[in-house]
Amino acid sequence: MNLGKNTVRGIVTAGALALATALVPATTSTAGELAQRPAAAAATTLVFDKNQQAPTNSRLLVYKGGKLQASYRAGSGLGVKNPCVTNKGWIPNGNWKIRSKTRSHNGRVIKGYAVHLEDMWCSPARKTKRTEMFIHSEMNRDGSQGRIESRRWDGPRDYRSNGCVKLHPNDIKKMFNLLDRIGWPSHLRVIS
Repeated sequence: MNLGKNTVRGIVTAGALALATALVPATTSTAGELAQRPAAAAATTLVFDKNQQAPTNSRLLVYKGGKLQASYRAGSGLGVKNPCVTNKGWIPNGNWKIRSKTRSHNGRVIKGYAVHLEDMWCSPARKTKRTEMFIHSEMNRDGSQGRIESRRWDGPRDYRSNGCVKLHPNDIKKMFNLLDRIGWPSHLRVIS
């Protein structure tokens, strides 16, 4: 099937609106009352859409008021699709609260631009809690490229992670600049 550019844009926008709506708490408001709330319509939403066929070729999407603002290639995991496999499985679906963001993270493994996500259980059975989850890249603490592999972006294989959402260094810098300008969301929504 060949879809035109405007048709695809319409599908993405419809999906974004559904995702943005899902993040807003349910109320007993009428449609007319909701339409009179411009702040809710202008919310920023961050969505990680996992690619079932290729987890390291997924998308991190930024929406503002239901309109797609940016789409970045991102990866999660080491090819293991089970979200309960710690340090190998991709990030579990759900709404991950954003704990903090920084351009100069200095962790043992993660350095530079990083968004720290709140710990979350990987399944309703609550047997495995995923901790130390981030949106990050490979770089030095100051955002520059390093010499060792874990600090240097070498290509598509670097989208692999221990479960975090991982972006190209240029893309995470663009995302930070965009979100500083349009407003940071409170959560990352992960879907597949």
